[in-house]
Parts: sequence; structure tokens; C-alpha cells
Amino acid sequence: MQPLSGGHSDPQRLRRGPASRSSLLLAEVAQATQRLADAGVPSPRFDAEELAAYVHGVKRGELHNVKDSDFDARYWEAVARREAREPLQHITGRAFFRYLELQVGPGVFVPRPETESVVGWAIDAVRAMDVVEPLIVDLCSGSGAIALAMAQEVPRSRVHAVELSEQALAWTRKNAEGSRVTVHQGDALSALPEFDGQVDLVISNPPYIPLTEWEYVAPEARDHDPEMALFSGEDGLDTIRGIERTAHRLLRPGGLVVVEHADTQGGQVPWIFSEESGWADAADHPDLNKRPRFATARKAMP
Repeated sequence: MQPLSGGHSDPQRLRRGPASRSSLLLAEVAQATQRLADAGVPSPRFDAEELAAYVHGVKRGELHNVKDSDFDARYWEAVARREAREPLQHITGRAFFRYLELQVGPGVFVPRPETESVVGWAIDAVRAMDVVEPLIVDLCSGSGAIALAMAQEVPRSRVHAVELSEQALAWTRKNAEGSRVTVHQGDALSALPEFDGQVDLVISNPPYIPLTEWEYVAPEARDHDPEMALFSGEDGLDTIRGIERTAHRLLRPGGLVVVEHADTQGGQVPWIFSEESGWADAADHPDLNKRPRFATARKAMP
């Protein structure tokens, strides 16, 4: 390599090299990261990069390929929305869940990463069943994330998604278009009587936040997710109690129920699926952070 003028190399220039063409966007992402961190956003670097990728039509790993001349000032509009604690997924219009990319927006609950471990357990459980075409019901389906993941990863399954809210149902149907998931509008507490006693697995991520904890909920959820997808009575367990009855009605003997709950409810939910109510093997399970996240139970044999 030839020395630079004056016979002295310039380490800064050598480090920059041809990548200097991408320095504008990366510098803006660094500023955006600080702004989001100051606003209390939990994952500021990821969100800043994801917004940059969305606005510029590239993947996060390709940000360094965006030329300075292609920088889109609409990036700062997106950052300002996130700074105001609008959910990242509402800004980009997409949410990633296991192997899926889902469409989401106002009126539907944004799927959370912790639910992926709930679905992972359920997929393993169904695969272990000696059933050729397992029948699966997803209650309180929302975006359809759970139902679609089950259908995708258990190829011969028959999956039915139940959602009550008309606004959320529009997103369920949009995401389920072209899939093997059958979507129903209905109340989780009275859903699908035509399948009574036939279902192999009932799964749900229901509302479970106590009404008394409204002020402690993150702004992204409290101000943007539908209330009916968040809150469920004074102790947060009203809907889960109803799902226990629905699951017992729908499941065949030996069938399984899987219900997500708050990490603070780990000692309570398994008791809802009691032996006196016709259940066996009720247990709690941790998420990837080792916090109690979902309960499972098996419908007792007659």
C-alpha cells in the first residue's frame, strides 16, 4: 500500500475506506438510538435500526449499503413516532413471530416474543401426539400469530382461530389469507360448540392484566393495544377462568390446554385447572427469561 501524502498514513481514513458512503445513515441511526433511549424505549438500538431498514427498504444487516444520497428524511418522522412510544410494529406495519411476518396495526394486539416459547411447547406437544391430523383451536387469536405458527409448524394440523373483536378480526383474516387456518368471529367463552369433545389442543394468549395495574403497563401496550386484549377483571384471571371451561368442553379426553399468563400469576393459574374440574397434570412453565409464563393441563380420562 502506498503511503498517503507527506509519507504518513491516516488511520481514520484507512478505517473509513469505501464504507464512508454509508456514514450518513449509520450516524443518523446512532443519534436516533440515543433519542429513543432518552425516551425510555426498551430496545433503542434495535428499533432505530429496524426503522431505518423499513424506511429505506433494506434489511437491518444492509444499512451500511445505503448511500448518503439515498438517505430518506422520513426516517426522522418514524423515529419521532417511536419516541412518542407508538409501537414499532404499528409504524412498520409488521411483526415477526417465530418463522412468520405478520401484518399488524391499530385495533389488534401486537404479538410478543415471550409467546414464542408458549407456542414452541404446544408444537412439541402436538407432534408427540399419536394423531394424524390434530385438531387445534386458538382462542383470543388477535393477529393470528399462534394459529398460523401452529399450522405452519404442524403441517397436517387443522387449526381454527377464534377472535371476538371486529377490528382485530380484520387483521386475523388478513394474515390467515391463503393459509390452512380457519377464522371464526366469536366469544372464546362459547366458541365452536360443533367441536365439543373432539379437539386435541386448545391454546390461548388471553387478556390477563389486572385492572388495578393499568398505570404500570408500558405505554406501547396501554395506549395502543386494544383494552379487551389486555385487561381481565380485578385479578386478571377472569378470561382464563372462562377459557378453562371452554377448553374442558372442547377437548377430547387426554387433550391439552395451553394458556399464557403474567409472570406474577404463575402460582395461581395451574390451580384453575384442578382435578375437581376434570383436569390432570396441571403445571406451569417458564419463558426464555426463566419467568413463569404459561400453564398447561390435560383433560382427565373418564
